[in-house]
Amino acid sequence: MVFDISKVTGIGGYITEQGKDKNDQSRVIYRKDDKAFLVINKNTIEIRTDSELRKLLTEKYESVMESRYFGRGGIEIVLAGNQLSDDELYDLVRLSYNLS
Repeated sequence: MVFDISKVTGIGGYITEQGKDKNDQSRVIYRKDDKAFLVINKNTIEIRTDSELRKLLTEKYESVMESRYFGRGGIEIVLAGNQLSDDELYDLVRLSYNLS
């Protein structure tokens, strides 16, 4: 699965930044007002969230873990074998955008 941010409705403007992570995999960082809200890696996406939601999602889904980029302030979702629906992913991106 490839995540397509253009399918997420209800978010405003953002800027993108191309970069390389520690493992030399390309990634794209999406920022609102210089604060990241979404990181798309080769096989995962990372989303800003609060600690309670992070805890709930990491306990419920094997494909969700603590974010390497946001740390305890976010989640990382493995796209292959993802257990969340597209609508749930879009809701999480909207939440992350609003938290930024």
